[in-house]
Amino acid sequence: MNAMKNKVQLIGHVGNEPEIKNFEGGKKVAKLTLATNESYRNEKGEKVTQTEWHKVTAWDKTAEIIEKYVTKGKEIAVEGKLTYNSYEDKNGEKRYITEVKVNEILLIGKLNQ
Repeated sequence: MNAMKNKVQLIGHVGNEPEIKNFEGGKKVAKLTLATNESYRNEKGEKVTQTEWHKVTAWDKTAEIIEKYVTKGKEIAVEGKLTYNSYEDKNGEKRYITEVKVNEILLIGKLNQ
């Protein structure tokens, strides 16, 4: 049960071209947004689709896979954990970011999607 304390699994479409950064020592990070959709019927019986956007970060080998194969619009599945960070903006106000730190990625759509 320990492994399930902070575990996230998402399937969705990539919302932007992944941003790749390389660091000294060969470390690499990939950042992207992932859109997940949920549909339901409202009180009038109309179908409503709600889209949620998730910030996703992947490191090293997973970042390399993203750099090679993932583009805007591609459907992927990710598994990871939620992380929380804070920073001060240019006005000195504290801002908070919630991200999914990816452990595994599955490419669902076609390679040339």
